[in-house]
Amino acid sequence: MDRTVTTPQPSQRISAAHSWWRRVRTSFFWMVIIALSLRLGVIFITHTYNFKTVDDNFSFGYEMGRIGRSLASGQGFANPFNETTGPTAWEPPLYPFLIAGVFKGFGIYTRSSALALLILNSIFSALTCIPIFLIARRCFNENVAVWASWFWALLPSGFATRWVWETSLAALLLAIIFWLTLELEEHDRMRPWFEFGLLWGIAALTNTSMLSFLPASGLWAWYRRAKSGKRSVGGIAVASIIFFACIAPWLIRNYRTFGQFVFLRSNFGAELRIGNGPGANGTWREYLHPTQNVYEMRRYRQLGEIAYVAERRREAIAFIREDYLRFAGLCTKRFIYYWAGRPRPAQISALPPIENLVFLASSVLALWGLARALRKHRPGAWLFFWLILCYPLVYYVTFPHARYRHPIEPELTILIVYVISEAERKGNRLKEIPA
Repeated sequence: MDRTVTTPQPSQRISAAHSWWRRVRTSFFWMVIIALSLRLGVIFITHTYNFKTVDDNFSFGYEMGRIGRSLASGQGFANPFNETTGPTAWEPPLYPFLIAGVFKGFGIYTRSSALALLILNSIFSALTCIPIFLIARRCFNENVAVWASWFWALLPSGFATRWVWETSLAALLLAIIFWLTLELEEHDRMRPWFEFGLLWGIAALTNTSMLSFLPASGLWAWYRRAKSGKRSVGGIAVASIIFFACIAPWLIRNYRTFGQFVFLRSNFGAELRIGNGPGANGTWREYLHPTQNVYEMRRYRQLGEIAYVAERRREAIAFIREDYLRFAGLCTKRFIYYWAGRPRPAQISALPPIENLVFLASSVLALWGLARALRKHRPGAWLFFWLILCYPLVYYVTFPHARYRHPIEPELTILIVYVISEAERKGNRLKEIPA
């Protein structure tokens, strides 16, 4: 019997692809699966789990890795540097405990542990597609939501695939909080307020810098509800109680350990001094860090963490008070470096590297998108504004790094896609005008 095999025509294949895209374009399952697959591909193809073993594996999680090792070896939340120095509050607790749990299961500083932690980071990064979609759909439209979430899915971040740090988790938490803040405008039940307080508590124990956005998010929700004639006092009280219940055990631990109040983490004074002192140029001067400077490490051990940080804070404040105009100039530099990328120490030409140009272009597009959203009175536009205004403030007075922008990248991605979609729509309208 003669059998004829029919080969699909190009038009049929294109039609099948369009049909598949229509089914999956708004599918959270496919977004997360494809995003995770790409991130895992980067990890396995480029072997990013092979961390350098020099300096006793310090690049494997840096201070958080050291604290995780201390926890896993039974020495408690301690020893953030290269030596045994005792209890610490240099970092917030959640991610070091996560590292410690992985070390317990897969070994301290092993490739298996590195792989497990990078996979976890990749899961956090992949899941971020979901709040990106929800935020963009609520504030703009489904088209922006689809392209913003898929843009995030298809461009794996190096912070998820190469760094053992809380960066990807922080981005996920902040995106969920942003979406929940938008939702609070309409809901009258207590559950969203409970979730709001719980998520902010988790965020505070993950990346303390995110707390700069807490007052703005709460006030925005209260203001929007008040405009609609809705009461918020009970919800704010519930959220506040839950938030403080989350962070209270850590505050109590710090007080008992150091004999004084330490709010979540202790190192701000040291970071302020690294960014502000003789020779300051607006960047991170690693040679002043205890891990890179034998003299500073000796001071840290002799004084103890709290006294050391207090001394460094006094030095930084004295430097700032000597010349406020100079400090303003440094803050301006840090503002530029935060949004345009840090200068590279080994540039071989006067032209900025491609990475910095892309970084600057993304910032310009995002800020352009924010300006357009404000002008068009898009829902949630002012919440985007307060996030972009508040979150980076601490880095303008200390020092910037590309990693410090990543927690707000989901929201920046939405604004970038929005302004591009607006430009495309405007272009299409111009084409329709008869010559």
